[in-house]
Amino acid sequence: MSNEATLTLRQARERYFDENGFGQGGNYDERWVRVDVGPVPFWFPNSAERVRALRFHDLHHVLTGYPTDFPGECEISAWEVGGGCTDHWVAWLLNLGGMGAGLFFMPRRVARAFLRGRHTGNLYRAEYGETLLGKTVEEMRSAMRMNEPVPAPTWKERRTFAGWSAAALLTSAMGAAAFVAPVALAAWALVGWLR
Repeated sequence: MSNEATLTLRQARERYFDENGFGQGGNYDERWVRVDVGPVPFWFPNSAERVRALRFHDLHHVLTGYPTDFPGECEISAWEVGGGCTDHWVAWLLNLGGMGAGLFFMPRRVARAFLRGRHTGNLYRAEYGETLLGKTVEEMRSAMRMNEPVPAPTWKERRTFAGWSAAALLTSAMGAAAFVAPVALAAWALVGWLR
């Protein structure tokens, strides 16, 4: 097995797909995607906007080393929010939800990832294509300042984190309400029907 740093982004991404069971090509062309929230599976449309953001998000997993488990997704969400998602509105929405969830369970890890995102580059400003995918992992980590130490947060960065945390918690609360409301209505209707 070759050293990951010498792989191209395309090669490293294919390894990442294989290691995480994402299928050939990450299943970008599937019409529906499944996301498990604990033991509960959710299916939702795999929109063109989601795929547009996901192509960069998957490369970010390769470059940052954040895994695809719950803590890793919360961390990479905070990292992407910290660095900015430009015009990728689906990335903003999903990342704010992931960051908000992480603030409940591991606020320090989320804060560190957010700060790391403030001091490194990300790919949301890049042009997706063969030129990008042909670069090596080490070349991109160097260009994005991924190997440099993250300085202690300034007061301005602490205020920025507080503001984005409020937005993330609100986004998570709205997402939870969107899930809980139909379940509560169904339970209420079932109880009424059983009386």
